[in-house]
Amino acid sequence: METKKNLKTCKNGHQFFKSSDCPTCPICEEERKPRDSFLSLIGAPARRALEREGITTLEILSTYSEKEILTLHGMGKSTIPKLNDLLSKAGILFKKE
Repeated sequence: METKKNLKTCKNGHQFFKSSDCPTCPICEEERKPRDSFLSLIGAPARRALEREGITTLEILSTYSEKEILTLHGMGKSTIPKLNDLLSKAGILFKKE
């Protein structure tokens, strides 16, 4: 069954099709995506969840436990292994619970 997609226009004038009520413009989201930080390596919902909390570096991320990160809206279980790998490569870990 195919979901009907609606033509939407963001506040910046980009037009895009979306089937959900989510107002996020994929064009704006791609433009604001970091190019050179660990945030560029994870999905947009997870990235936005971390950014909302002010988690912009691996050092800041390491002050949180996995459980705390999983409670953030937009963070999925599949992102935790990626974050663990990035932290491990930097020689740091999530905070112990």
